[in-house]
Amino acid sequence: MTLSALLVQMLNGLASASSLFLIAAGLSLIFGVSRIVNFAHGSFYMLGVYLAYSIVGKIGSTPLGFWASILIAAAVVALVGLVVELVLLRRIYRAPELLQLLATFALVLVIRDGVLVIWGPEDLLGPRAPGLKGSIEIMGRHFPQYDLVLIFIGPLVLAVLWWVLMRTRWGVLIRAATQDREMVGALGVNQAWLFTGVFMLGAFLAGLGGALQLPREPANQFLDLAAIGDAFVVVVVGGMGSVPGAFLAALLIAEIKALCIAIGQVSIGGFTFSLSRMTLVVEFLVMAAVLIWRPWGLLGKPAAATRNAAEIEAPLRPATPLLKRFGWLVLVLLLLVPLVGLRMPFINVLMIDILIAVLFAASLHFIMGPGGMHSFGHAAYFGLGAYGAALLFKLAAAPMEVALVLAPLVAGLGALVFGWFCVRLSGVYLAILTLAFAQIVWSVMFQWDEVTGGSNGVVGVWPAGWLSQKWVYYYFTLALTVAGVLLLRRVLMSPFGYAMRAVRDSRLRADAIGIDAVGVHWAGFVLAGLICGLAGALFAFSKGSISPEVIGVGRSIDGLVMVLLGGIQTLAGPLVGASAFTWLQDTVARQTDYWRALLGFTILALVLAFPQGIAGFVRDRLMPERDAGGAR
Repeated sequence: MTLSALLVQMLNGLASASSLFLIAAGLSLIFGVSRIVNFAHGSFYMLGVYLAYSIVGKIGSTPLGFWASILIAAAVVALVGLVVELVLLRRIYRAPELLQLLATFALVLVIRDGVLVIWGPEDLLGPRAPGLKGSIEIMGRHFPQYDLVLIFIGPLVLAVLWWVLMRTRWGVLIRAATQDREMVGALGVNQAWLFTGVFMLGAFLAGLGGALQLPREPANQFLDLAAIGDAFVVVVVGGMGSVPGAFLAALLIAEIKALCIAIGQVSIGGFTFSLSRMTLVVEFLVMAAVLIWRPWGLLGKPAAATRNAAEIEAPLRPATPLLKRFGWLVLVLLLLVPLVGLRMPFINVLMIDILIAVLFAASLHFIMGPGGMHSFGHAAYFGLGAYGAALLFKLAAAPMEVALVLAPLVAGLGALVFGWFCVRLSGVYLAILTLAFAQIVWSVMFQWDEVTGGSNGVVGVWPAGWLSQKWVYYYFTLALTVAGVLLLRRVLMSPFGYAMRAVRDSRLRADAIGIDAVGVHWAGFVLAGLICGLAGALFAFSKGSISPEVIGVGRSIDGLVMVLLGGIQTLAGPLVGASAFTWLQDTVARQTDYWRALLGFTILALVLAFPQGIAGFVRDRLMPERDAGGAR
């Protein structure tokens, strides 16, 4: 590697850092003031790219037209943010944070299909910036002129934001709201319009970041989740709510990725490692390292406790006789499903998917609800179980039954290692760290071609002969799902389950009475990983193949949606939510090409109509006398 090559890569890193900072700064401001983890922020970035493409086409690719198009696109995205904040978010500011997360995820689905309707499915490559189409020579190597401009845009935006936050009354209010929203409201500040203004500013920055990428990358429908993943990493590494922290983190991550590309390969002890391939995961490695060393980020501040005595839920109670009879009725109906499958064979396949989703969601709810450990990366253990079963079956030639028994242990081992780090954090930082570990697992599965098959995955993973019939495999899956759900419920009703809830409600009080808070949460994390691994193994044998998509961010988000849709405060919530979401997804997808938007609108309607989840709504309406008696 020559000095000139290293210098050019470092400059590329600076250009990428500016883009990362723009989207991360908006996300950081929104979270700092409103405490909303806005999953739709990546959609605003994507809209910025598409709008800039259309506006440049209308105005013309002159220097004035190009830069005016960039600003107009960002302004339009800010107006979209205004509508979103007024119509949706203002209605749920007092709702639980996870419910807000569910609503913003529904927006992702709606906006993605909106983009599909307006711009179509093809990638759209915009024009190069007029006057900046060439390159400059640096030590014998060429560097794009446009990227050189981007290097200066990031610090310029940082300087403007610093001036706004430090020198204007509005900036003082933003900083005050970041520290103590309730006190700002008590002083007579109109919090609603403050939130609206900050959300518009955040959307503007995301749209600007996207629009500026028009000459560098084509507009496509997958930019949203990719952008929000990068933005989360930058915001968390820098410190939630800290704009300078976001800039520092963007520089750190972008330069480390550029350095990996510049070095290429490194040999240690006879083994050759490709650092250039690590660019898919290096940012998550950096985030994991920073959070382990400094849990609140580089320039962030330790988060205050979010629970108080008034928020502590009533204790869990055994199921009522009525609920037990209803459970037996549901089980009888499930046993009759193959009879329906005689006329409609796809029913058996759909019900197997629903049962696997139930097991997946129940394991996630186990740590999120009673455990209070929010996870954005639960798909890691689903994927480890699926790949564990597939590789044991294919490479180790283990019988299907043996692979199915050992696969959950593989997932449990992963949960044991990752959980040791995760349970020492809380809130958003814990959730993002789980996402980091999930992305690390995904990267390994995606790039380890010799073992995992890379992007092609593992095929030919079929169940044993006695399970080859779909109706037999359905009963097998039903038995394991019922056993897994009952095991989790039994654990929650045990002293261990009550200890988990005690740690969730007040870690300080739990420590004071002798409960090992870290140990309890760690054990709960591992148990959830084991059950999730079982769901993954069942999935692998039901589909006959496995690919890296099962560990992707989308799978983890699906799990969150299932739990929140059903209701996080009820034991039946994940079962109802997983069933409803999987059925809706399958039904809607078969009815229209724009199933994401329809599903998103459905989720939004359910969020607004049933803020406690479907199961929570039924509980409150049919059994109000038990509101003070605990969850079922």
